[in-house]
Formats: sequence, structure tokens, C-alpha cells
Amino acid sequence: MAVVDRRILHIDMDAFYASVEQRDNVALRGKPVAVGGDPRSRGVVCAASYEARAFGVRSAIPMARAVRLCPGLVVVPPRFATYRAVSAEVFSLFRDVTPLVEPLSLDEAYLDVTNNAWREPLGISVARRLKALIRERTGLTASAGVAPNKFLAKIASGWQKPDGLTVIPPARVESFLQRLPVDALWGVGPVTARRLRALGIERLVDVRSTDADALRRVVGSQADWLCQLASGIDPRPVEPNRPRKSMGSEVTFPTDLTDVEAIVHEVELMARHAARWLARRDALARTVTVKLRYADFTTVTRSDSHRVPTRDADQIVARAQGLVQRTEAGRRPVRLVGVSVHNLVRPGSAPGPATWLPFDLDGSACGTPADSV
Repeated sequence: MAVVDRRILHIDMDAFYASVEQRDNVALRGKPVAVGGDPRSRGVVCAASYEARAFGVRSAIPMARAVRLCPGLVVVPPRFATYRAVSAEVFSLFRDVTPLVEPLSLDEAYLDVTNNAWREPLGISVARRLKALIRERTGLTASAGVAPNKFLAKIASGWQKPDGLTVIPPARVESFLQRLPVDALWGVGPVTARRLRALGIERLVDVRSTDADALRRVVGSQADWLCQLASGIDPRPVEPNRPRKSMGSEVTFPTDLTDVEAIVHEVELMARHAARWLARRDALARTVTVKLRYADFTTVTRSDSHRVPTRDADQIVARAQGLVQRTEAGRRPVRLVGVSVHNLVRPGSAPGPATWLPFDLDGSACGTPADSV
């Protein structure tokens, strides 16, 4: 099995938003804390402390459900300016070690430390020093995974949370892979995992011996990629300017919307917000997507792509509102509406494959009435 000789770190801050709140408010320490929206107005959980997770509270679940699971839950509204400031401190530490830092969000990143400013020959040594510096500078803990590639490093960082450090050296890759369930594979969620298990694929390594055509019927064009991952092969480099492929916002309403005109109005507001975002970043978009979640939690998306990209607000609004007509809005109650733009390019890009914009760290307003996605 070919394993590239690289030392890749995946570092993930532990319960980041909730941990910042507990750090800054001594009264919250040791208590179950959830950062997010008001449970009385359909807020969702942005982050949960480990005390809250013991009750089954997880990010992205409705805050009302979180309160039912944990009656003593302390709900705290998010402070994204604070989280961004702490994130900047942490990423500054990363970039002091290596320029090869790929942000994934405010609280996690990949680092390629094969060559590093500390001249540490071992990834585990870099990870230990970084974890200690993060705790010293911010008062927070982070978990780290060290492996020959991004796929394995990502899995490793979650292996011993919180404040964990897991190393998968090249010689132990195969034994580590043998321990993983099939849903450890990238992009395999609960639905796909059930379909794979129906084929007899229980473990990650079972993918290797599965008939290729049968696998393609379940996962489509991802079949070859999943086979590589199942063999521990992931050649993707750490990209300091990771492409940003989309921008969007969504709103969960306190009460369901049944009037299609009200839904169309909300779509217009979000489409114009997207157009302003594109203008600020000197960007264009080829694809407009509308997302609706009905009262029964069924979620649908509709997209419209043009060969010629745009950031014209009226065009984006018209396309988004046209997509609403392809849904059951007005015939079924709607609890959530979202609008996003995709396939982002720079002005002057020729029609054809998209030239992605560099990634930037925007704060997510998760769990509030205007969620950035």
C-alpha cells in the first residue's frame, strides 16, 4: 500500500464556542452549556459543551430539543466577534510553525509540518508543542491527529477528544483502517452507510473487496475515491488558500410560512444579501440555489446555473424567486428558507471550469435567525 511520506496534522479546538463561553464566564464552568438560538423561537445548537453532550445535546439539533434532553442546559447566544478573535490567535500560532495551513472553519485546520520552523522531525512533537501553546495563549484545549495524509489525520483528531493526541504512523495505517466502520469514509453519511451495509459493507476495508459496479450504484462517481481512502491513500495536499465554492444564508422562522408572497419576499432579501457579498469580494457566481425546509422537516433544494457568471442583484433575485416556483411553497408550510450562490469566479474569467476564489474565514451565524452556511 502506497503511503506518501508526509507529516499532516489536523487540529480541532474542543467544543470551541462553548469552551470560549466557559472560559470567559466562570459561572458556566462545569455546567452543560449550549451556544445558539432561543429555544422558544426555533433556534438551533451551534456548539455544546462536553457536559451538555453527555445528555445527547449536539450541534445542529433544535435548541428546544436540547433543552428537553438536558433540563439544566444553559443557553448562551453566540458572540462571533469573540470567536473570530480567538481563532485569529490560534491560526497565528499555526502559521508561525508552517505556511502550509488549510483552514476548514474558525476552529479547525490542516497543517503540513513535514518541514516546519521548529525543525521538529516528528509530527507528534509539533502537535504537542502547538497544543501547549494554544492552552497557554488562549486557555483552551485542542485535539490533534497526526498522520501521513489528511483523511487519516482528520479521523485521528477525533479519536480521543477532548484534549486528545492520536498518531497514525505509516507502519500502523493498515491496522488502524481495519478498526474503522464504513461511515468513517469521507462523504458517507447515515443514508449512504445504510445502503452500503445492505451490500454487506460493514467496515471501511470491506469497500476494497466490493464489486465495483455494485459500489457505483450506491455512491456513483465517488466509488474510485472511496476505494482509495479505504486503502489509506489520500494524495491531496494541504492548501493554504483553500477554494471557497459557495456563500449563502438561511432563516428558520418562529412560525411556519404559508403565504408564498412572504416566502418570495424572504428569498429576495437573502438573494440581495448574496449579491452584496459578491460585490464586496469582487466575485461573480454561476449558480443560484434555493433551499426550503417544510414543517415536517423535509428539505428540498433547487438550483439554476448559467454559463455566464453574475453578481447583478436583480438577476440573482429573479433566478432565486423563479426557483421558489419549482417547490411546494404556498401549498406546504415552510419553516426554513435559504439562498446561496455557487461556482464563484473572478471577473474576466472565461466561460468554462470555475476559477475558485481563495477561502476566507467568515463567522457562521449558526443557531440564530440568519444562519450563514
